[in-house]
Amino acid sequence: MVDFGFQINQGRTLSLDFEQVHLKQLEDVVGSFRRCIRCGSCTATCSAAQFTDFNIRKIHTAFRAGIYNNIEELLKSCMLCGKCTLVCPRGVNLRALIINLRKIIKENDL
Repeated sequence: MVDFGFQINQGRTLSLDFEQVHLKQLEDVVGSFRRCIRCGSCTATCSAAQFTDFNIRKIHTAFRAGIYNNIEELLKSCMLCGKCTLVCPRGVNLRALIINLRKIIKENDL
């Protein structure tokens, strides 16, 4: 057999029931959670992002996708200044989102 230098990666399975529970928890507390269009305004104005690897848009997207690697460490970088909430065109309360993400991750050891 000819070796072309490619390999088939192992598939990744997600427990949608588990992730849906967390998304539902966020929706109950932060009603504006689903309105996010991932435009990047929050990341562009973030003070913490200037000095660290903090990127609220990537964290938000990763959490929605059920990828919890390193999210807890990144959320610790947020200073909760509220600039992101002020510039959001959809009115997503990102401060409440970050606080509740921290709480969910801590409670469930994600």
